[in-house]
Amino acid sequence: MRAWAAETAAGAGEAFYEAPEFWVAVAFVIVVAAIFKPVAGRIGAALDDRAETIKTQIDEAVRLHEEAQELLVSYERKQRDAAAEAEEIVERARKEADRLGKRAAEDLEKALKRRQQQAMERIARAEAEALDEVRGVAVDVALDATRRLLAEKMSGKRADAMIDAAIEELPEKLG
Repeated sequence: MRAWAAETAAGAGEAFYEAPEFWVAVAFVIVVAAIFKPVAGRIGAALDDRAETIKTQIDEAVRLHEEAQELLVSYERKQRDAAAEAEEIVERARKEADRLGKRAAEDLEKALKRRQQQAMERIARAEAEALDEVRGVAVDVALDATRRLLAEKMSGKRADAMIDAAIEELPEKLG
């Protein structure tokens, strides 16, 4: 272009539109404009499509992010509820174990008292039986001794009267 401007300035006498370089430049601009218009449309359409795709992906990402946040909140709430329920179950189990422990202790104490009472009753029965047996043996020994003594020292009517009196008194003394 400088060369052309220099020739024009030197006064070559030609008009600028008569120079071949001018027409090459015009043709170049026309070709570039002719090519740019469809290419620019395609590039614009491609960029618009790409922008729409990116916008759709961003909208989808935002929607997925919101869903993830909702799920996170939901799972955190469920986790808190589950932890609270687990605490409640543990507390109920602890109370139940305490209650069962107390009940077992009470049942054991009652069983021990009942067995102690039964043992005392058996001991009392054994004592009563032993006492009755000792009394029976003592009565038998006393009767034998009295018979022998009476047989040796007393005779006749007097012995019969004493034996009858002793027999009458015997139920009162043993009773």
